[in-house]
Amino acid sequence: MFRRPPRHPSLPAPGPDRVAVVTGASSGIGQAIAVELGRRGHNLLLVARTTGPMEQVRDEVAAARPDVRVEIRACDLADAAARAVLVDELAARDVHIIVNSAGVATFGQFRKLDPSYERLQFELNATAVFELTAAVLPGMVAGGDAGIVNVGSVAGNAAIPNNATYVGTKAMVNTFTEALHYELKGTGVRCTLLAPGPVREEVKADAERTVVDRATPDFVWTTYPDCATETLDALAANKLRVVPGGLSKVANVLSTYLPRRLTAPLFGAAYSRMAED
Repeated sequence: MFRRPPRHPSLPAPGPDRVAVVTGASSGIGQAIAVELGRRGHNLLLVARTTGPMEQVRDEVAAARPDVRVEIRACDLADAAARAVLVDELAARDVHIIVNSAGVATFGQFRKLDPSYERLQFELNATAVFELTAAVLPGMVAGGDAGIVNVGSVAGNAAIPNNATYVGTKAMVNTFTEALHYELKGTGVRCTLLAPGPVREEVKADAERTVVDRATPDFVWTTYPDCATETLDALAANKLRVVPGGLSKVANVLSTYLPRRLTAPLFGAAYSRMAED
């Protein structure tokens, strides 16, 4: 008997004047999501500090979808003045999707790290997400068909010594995004937290493998393209949280339900080795 293929929910509809904004679009998760959005027919506004990798994204999207427009903005989102220019632009644009993916991490004891760089990390990982979301949200609600993806982390569930600034910022992104998800019900604006654990390239040379790569079996990793597809499908379905990959799902459960007095020493020891690496 003939069976219809299952219907999947759709992302907010693209349009000639509508634009999907992706920060951190020069590498990793942000780059992969940008490519996938372009493949699905969404005009793009890509944001990162360096333009070269974003130009490669533009060329890749153009080869697959010549009807898609790709704009590039070189912006250091950790810089308040540079960020303010972008915030003003986005508030005036018809942004129907925003993916806040830009972020960095440091490893080591907080008191021994460079305070100025830790502050920049906070600005990029947390303040930029807050300000860019605030800039586009009024227009999204007014339009009634939009979506937000904020990239938090499974690490934001936990207390992780030797990673204090990063997990602190990701805890903010996690709870901020999930709170917005519930606030926005009934508005037509979907809001999904992407909480990945380790994600990497489909093929990684041995010389480029970190201590985490070497300690973790290949089969539990998720790749950037798979992460992008799963994330956008989750946004289309307005899921609260998407945790791509087997290792990430295990880490999500452990960090959510195990007492921190048990997990903090274990995580701290692992992250201390990463600081040394």
